[in-house]
Amino acid sequence: MAGREEMKALVGKEIDSHADEIIGVARAVWATPEPGFREERTSRYISQKLRDLGIPHRGGIALTGIKGYLSGEAGPGPTVAVLGELDSLIVPGHPEADPRTGAVHACGHHGQLGMLIGVALGLQARGVLKGLCGRVALMAVPAEEYIEIEWRDELRRQGKVQFLGGKPEFIRLGEFDDVDMAMMTHVTSESAENPLTMSHTSNGIVAKRIQFLGRAAHAGSAPWAGINALNAAMIALQAIHSQRETFKDQDTIRVHPIITQGGTAVNSVPADVRMETFVRGRTTQAIADADAKVDRCLRAGAMAVGGKVRIVTLPGYMPMVTNPHMADLWRQNAATLVGEENVGEGRHRTASTDMGDVMHIMPAIHPFSGGAVGNHHGADFYIKDWDLAVIKGAKAMALTVVDLLAEGAAKALDVKARSAPSMTKEQYLAFMQGIFKEKVYEE
Repeated sequence: MAGREEMKALVGKEIDSHADEIIGVARAVWATPEPGFREERTSRYISQKLRDLGIPHRGGIALTGIKGYLSGEAGPGPTVAVLGELDSLIVPGHPEADPRTGAVHACGHHGQLGMLIGVALGLQARGVLKGLCGRVALMAVPAEEYIEIEWRDELRRQGKVQFLGGKPEFIRLGEFDDVDMAMMTHVTSESAENPLTMSHTSNGIVAKRIQFLGRAAHAGSAPWAGINALNAAMIALQAIHSQRETFKDQDTIRVHPIITQGGTAVNSVPADVRMETFVRGRTTQAIADADAKVDRCLRAGAMAVGGKVRIVTLPGYMPMVTNPHMADLWRQNAATLVGEENVGEGRHRTASTDMGDVMHIMPAIHPFSGGAVGNHHGADFYIKDWDLAVIKGAKAMALTVVDLLAEGAAKALDVKARSAPSMTKEQYLAFMQGIFKEKVYEE
């Protein structure tokens, strides 16, 4: 039986030998972008790739998600999950956006799916699974980008999902019940970061779906007979802006509303105006404080014009907290790929990810691979260095899996013994479900 370092060499060689195929997966996903919970073509494509590799798996999880397994042959042991995200953004101004939907992978999830297949290929190198204990769960998860809130909330009302993000749904459905620890690598274009970087912390989110209700009237001949819901929304927006100086710097609060419907006809006083917003922050306590202020501002807008406001508050994502013991193993492997001086240490990010939810119930890491250029979520984002973004990202994770599950899975068992998740699954679900609220306010 091969030793741990020999297995890692075999894994790296196998990934290199399939580099064109792995990058081809990412390129194919880039060519067919689909937003969250709509990733039907992408899901079918990744399912076929797993089928080609002989990996048993299930589909249709949280509508479009996939979960498969590679089993170590050296005995039972922990299960390590490797994740990739199926969904795209909607950025109509991107030159390669889908002309019908505006969808484009402007955050690099196509690279993640290439890495997922790369890890699967590497671990199937001859002799590697024979030396591993436990299992590797390969999980392609939908809907990480928290967008199209009104549409997704309708899915919730129809009972098709309960949470509006893919990993919270996977947790609710029990897909993490047999997983002991997890990892996923995200492509980054941030020039200040090293070629390979370990994450640290990030903001969490609550989401809000808002409807201002007024009264329609002829905007030219009798505007005084109406109640202008758009004016209510504009007053609320200004009130939110006036709160920004009350947010503490260390809480890294971000509130960024958009109006999704501003009226129906220019000659009718707007009676139904809709908004969406996130309230982000470094801690759940800071989010709750800012969320209460935002609600107060929304009520003030409705009150000012004599209208109503319906506020639906939805659970979003938990703040991200990286497991230090898994991070140490990943750093050591990343250093063998790019040199120790090129492995970075992450800062706090004011963006958010549902990988944070996973981190609250088990040890998990969310490193970053470079190789992209342009602005995240922008019209100029794309992967330029495919080897760094996808191949080295896949190798770093696959080598870390070998470290965890080789030699009787001693390192994985050590990570479990030294890690105390902040919540049980039941506590997490109760917390998330407690965020849901829907209220209508009027003067």
